[in-house]
Amino acid sequence: MARILLIDTSTAVLSVGLALDGTVVQERVCTEARQQASLTAPLVKEVLDAQGMGVKDCDAICVGSGPGSYTGLRVGVSTAKGLAFGAGKPLIAIGTLDILAQSVLAGPDQPSFIIPMIDARRMEVYTAVYSSAGEKLTPIQALVVEEGSFAEQLSAGPVLFVGDGAIKCREVIAHPNAQFRETAPLARYMAPLAQRAFDQGRFQDLAYFEPFYLKDFVATVSKKNLW
Repeated sequence: MARILLIDTSTAVLSVGLALDGTVVQERVCTEARQQASLTAPLVKEVLDAQGMGVKDCDAICVGSGPGSYTGLRVGVSTAKGLAFGAGKPLIAIGTLDILAQSVLAGPDQPSFIIPMIDARRMEVYTAVYSSAGEKLTPIQALVVEEGSFAEQLSAGPVLFVGDGAIKCREVIAHPNAQFRETAPLARYMAPLAQRAFDQGRFQDLAYFEPFYLKDFVATVSKKNLW
């Protein structure tokens, strides 16, 4: 029985869970913005305590690897690596867009294409195209969404845009085959992907693994007077 601790901090929604053989048995979700740094560790403890477990009782630690929020990813990956190293457990990394695509596979919808979107800036999103079976068909990219975006997929059949970047594209992508759903990369969707990676022995090197940022971090300078 594989017991995998699940952590995702790649978006504004923080999700922590515990999966047994690919099914989530404990999950905690925080939708309050910018709480990853303060709440990730407490929620991990809460999830494990609820099952009467410690980190050393887990078989692996799984983390959402991005793309997504630069700060959020650093918190999640640092936490997961620290837990894995301290307990001597393997680390599993699951792409954030893969998790969002899995959220569709877990539901009743049957679109021709699944297009997960993570909100970046303005009309930019991190995205890729997936088949109806969850197979990634295109590379992950940072895309400025325009009226003609995804025309090929939309002309071929129903397309479900999913994620926190999907809703803001609703008015731009005006096509009868376009459907939109706002959701987050939750632990419940990570669970089957983490189990598959565990079964296949797809573990990360704790010393060298880094989040998939996709774009370089851009620091901004406050416009407020500092003196």
